[in-house]
Amino acid sequence: MHLLQFTGLSGAGKTTIARSIKTALEAQGQPVAIIDGDVYRKNLCADLGFSAAHRLENIRRLGAVAHGFVCRGSIAIVAAINPYESGRRHMVHAYGARTVWLDCPLEVLQLRDTKGLYRRAALPEGHQEKIYNLTGVNDPYERPAAADLILHTGHESVDASVSRLLDFIRQCPPTRCPEWLRSE
Repeated sequence: MHLLQFTGLSGAGKTTIARSIKTALEAQGQPVAIIDGDVYRKNLCADLGFSAAHRLENIRRLGAVAHGFVCRGSIAIVAAINPYESGRRHMVHAYGARTVWLDCPLEVLQLRDTKGLYRRAALPEGHQEKIYNLTGVNDPYERPAAADLILHTGHESVDASVSRLLDFIRQCPPTRCPEWLRSE
């Protein structure tokens, strides 16, 4: 089984591609768990804010959940911004995660703006709806130093990205799990 950590700015296609790859893999009989950062922020990580320490703790928790799925026979996909290289390295070293960077130019993301976040980040200082911690705009995003796969979602179709991702998964060795964590 595999643990994939998607990383990329808001709107880059992490959830869309995770859902599409899940459909494709399940059609082949492979169980897939999506650990979506937006979903888990509402429950498991509801106590966390958006400071660097809280963002890293968020990723640590998501990684632990994902690793549990992998050790029970599923492919697990963590679909979260995961803005810090140290957080991504932790996922690689602790859980054997493969890093998939959904690289999309900020200009394209601002045009898509499916959640209205980029518009809100551009509001004037002091505006009641202004977002002050939007990753890649007014909060840091560290470009991955060693992504295992880069999907160029600004100009590559979802189908093309999913096809490349399927090929990548087929070629990757499985993530290792301690014997005591494996399902019986």
